[in-house]
Amino acid sequence: MTSYAVVIPTLVRDTLADCLAALAAANGPRPDEMVLVDDRPGAAPAPEALGHALSVLGHLRERATVLAGGGHGPAAARNTGLRAVTAPWVVFLDEDVQVGPHWYTQLVRDLTEASPDTAGVQGVITVPLPEGRRPTDWERGTARLARARWTTADMAYRTEALKQVGGFDERFTRAFREDADLALRLLGAGWRIRRGHRTTLHPVRPASRWASVGQQRGNADDALMRRLHGPDWWDKAVAPRGRIRRHAAITAAGTAACVLGATGHRRAAAVCALGWAAGTAEFARARIVAGPRTRDEVTTVLATSVAIPPAATWYRMAGAWRHRNAPVRREVTR
Repeated sequence: MTSYAVVIPTLVRDTLADCLAALAAANGPRPDEMVLVDDRPGAAPAPEALGHALSVLGHLRERATVLAGGGHGPAAARNTGLRAVTAPWVVFLDEDVQVGPHWYTQLVRDLTEASPDTAGVQGVITVPLPEGRRPTDWERGTARLARARWTTADMAYRTEALKQVGGFDERFTRAFREDADLALRLLGAGWRIRRGHRTTLHPVRPASRWASVGQQRGNADDALMRRLHGPDWWDKAVAPRGRIRRHAAITAAGTAACVLGATGHRRAAAVCALGWAAGTAEFARARIVAGPRTRDEVTTVLATSVAIPPAATWYRMAGAWRHRNAPVRREVTR
């Protein structure tokens, strides 16, 4: 039987208790080790810090260890967990997922069937969406995880393979692109990654009206991906390119309109303002049409459609500047 460890980075959200309860209830061979990395800044590495969440583990509690992550992000937290385990396989879970009732059995099957050159086996993620209405913009964003490659919401990796390539790159301080970066390095080293059979639920957690604006920080990570993997990293990672070019054009038009208007070039300013308005309207319409079109959703989409293009452009430029001299990892071969 293949032995394995489970590592969960956590900010001790309300979802953690549900995640651990699902692990306690699932059937099949249990993990040899379970490591929870408390990544809240300044959090003490004590089990008591997680309070009620650990109590739902039942008999698994004696196999669980709590470590402090220091608030450096999920990539660093996963590396902290990786250094603490000794099992040949390590399974990374996010704290907002719930494994299926036969997850352990399915997981062991996935690991047993893995060929010697397979570094990772990804779980099948399902995102429950509301019935009777179209999903909101936030719900659609979460639903993309079901189609994402190499997502660490549920990903099993050979411990040997991770250590060979140096683990997760801790320059990715958000839960964005760190999984794709690791996968590309493993593939470049000659390993394979495949999809398994086990199933894991990823509910849509509540979010503020401005959550989509905050997500634009991920554009800085895209700049780092370009630096590390070249301008064609989108194709290598089979990732959607997004709308960053359109966002940059909208932002440039809006900025030009303000500058030209302030300097007395009213006609040119009006043309640029029309370009900004047209681009913003197209962006908002695409998001509204796909959603439930309730008053609250339309209001949220309209407001965030104005804020997202400049936010995305700013973070992309800031990321490109910050990582302009970032050292590129040397390629590792098996």
